[in-house]
Amino acid sequence: MALDNRLEIRLLQKLILTPQLQQAIKLLQMPQLELSQSLTNELMENPFLEEVAEEAASADEEPGSREAAEAESGPETGSDYDDAEAPLEKLMSMADSDDYFEERGYDGRDLGYFNPGTVAQPSFESFVSREGDLQDHLLWQLRLSPVEGKTREAAEVVIGNLDENGYLQATIGDVAGMAGCTLEDACRALKLVQGFDPTGVGARDLQECLLLQLDSLGLRGSLVESLITGNLHDLEKKRYTQLAKQYNCGTDEILAAVKVIEKLEPKPGRNYSNSSPVYVTPDVFVVKNEGEFHIILNDEGLPKLRLTHLYKKLISQKNSLQKEEKQFIDEKLRQAVWLLKSLDQRNKTIYRVAESILNFQRDFFEKGRSHLKPLNLRDMATELGLHESTISRATSSKYLACDHGLFSLKFFFSGGVQGSNGKVSSTSVKDLIRKLVSEEDHQKPLSDQEIVTLCKGNGIEIARRTVAKYRNELKIAPQGQRKRFDQ
Repeated sequence: MALDNRLEIRLLQKLILTPQLQQAIKLLQMPQLELSQSLTNELMENPFLEEVAEEAASADEEPGSREAAEAESGPETGSDYDDAEAPLEKLMSMADSDDYFEERGYDGRDLGYFNPGTVAQPSFESFVSREGDLQDHLLWQLRLSPVEGKTREAAEVVIGNLDENGYLQATIGDVAGMAGCTLEDACRALKLVQGFDPTGVGARDLQECLLLQLDSLGLRGSLVESLITGNLHDLEKKRYTQLAKQYNCGTDEILAAVKVIEKLEPKPGRNYSNSSPVYVTPDVFVVKNEGEFHIILNDEGLPKLRLTHLYKKLISQKNSLQKEEKQFIDEKLRQAVWLLKSLDQRNKTIYRVAESILNFQRDFFEKGRSHLKPLNLRDMATELGLHESTISRATSSKYLACDHGLFSLKFFFSGGVQGSNGKVSSTSVKDLIRKLVSEEDHQKPLSDQEIVTLCKGNGIEIARRTVAKYRNELKIAPQGQRKRFDQ
């Protein structure tokens, strides 16, 4: 076959996301905190946006303030701001450009330069104390220890290679290489750190961690040490009868040793974690009032944006501005208009999704978790006339608060299993399994097959392998590991 070069004209159809559409999709997917940070950044970068204070918002609602009301509500359909591609003259009304430069350019900050005469003050974060972590606690003890030279350097390396649970993540050879010392110095440094508080820190595995804690309890050479040294796997499987035969003792002695082991700390460093808790802010509230459910979008903490009055009147005197200045103002105005429209569309989409969830899961809001119904993205997308990906983005990292608690929007989407009255949500089945296990006899825990039988008694047809799957997802141990022995 001959190869040749030629020009061809082809007509193709492609779906291309414009920057404005990409921004709208990104805003839809953002959680509450990230959206607040993004809007704050836009407020700092775009001179056409301003934050509406509560006092100003209440004043704008008074009659006779038509212009302020338009700015407060954002772009409206049919107005000059509705078309983001409208000519600049239609987007701007009368203004004096000198007012703009006099107001915003007093120090040169908005004109691209800054007057160095203004001294930046340190932020408040510079004066906030930081809570000490495990390494700080160990280094404090090291400074009080009477060791010097290579041993101290090796001990610092050991402390620097501990994970958040207090386990050493490097070998003795690695410690010696990083500290530039001998293996003997590295071993002495490790022994020194292992004697620090908390007991068990500096261990290389669980067995060593537990054995280090026996030293402070004076239990070296006891049955407890023997069990930890050679029978951790048997203890996990609760093979107490076999262990009693192995050590030629009674089961009660094995159980007494197990009680001691259970009180040891497998992760000695976790009490010194300084990680801050992550607080979840609900995006939607579902409130019941006088027998009716009402959906309320949470905008607390979000800056309320509008087009500033000054910039809407800036550009009529175009002759006083240079070409680059007019292009800059044109671009920033269109970005501001599109941002306000995207925020409005985001709120409408989330409201529609929450309303659809309320319609599908009304029994849940009325009666609780056990009445949750199976629901998938396709069903909601069909009802709302949206794409499944849009529903997925609208529910990603979003939370709903109601009388039954705080739930992720993804919580309301789940598969189902067959029940006597139709399909039952897998979430309801998991709740039933959790309840059955919590109420079982701990000396005779339920097997997976017995859970299947009890589920059938509750009108739920479920296979044993499905019970095992749900049990693993709930982090419930198998039957043998849930068994307890009373002394």
